[in-house]
Amino acid sequence: MKTNSGAKKRFALTGTGKIKRKHAFKSHILTKKTTKQKRNLTHSGLVSAPDMNNVKTLLRIK
Repeated sequence: MKTNSGAKKRFALTGTGKIKRKHAFKSHILTKKTTKQKRNLTHSGLVSAPDMNNVKTLLRIK
């Protein structure tokens, strides 16, 4: 089974087995967003528990 090409560009596996992701809404139309909002979107997040199985399937981890 092949790894999903879009998923491998968007997600990264951490050392403890969690999946790292970037926040959405940070690519364009940034003029109407506040500085605080843009700053908080800069940090990476983790994939939530309900979505973990779907992302693992795309990355062929399971």
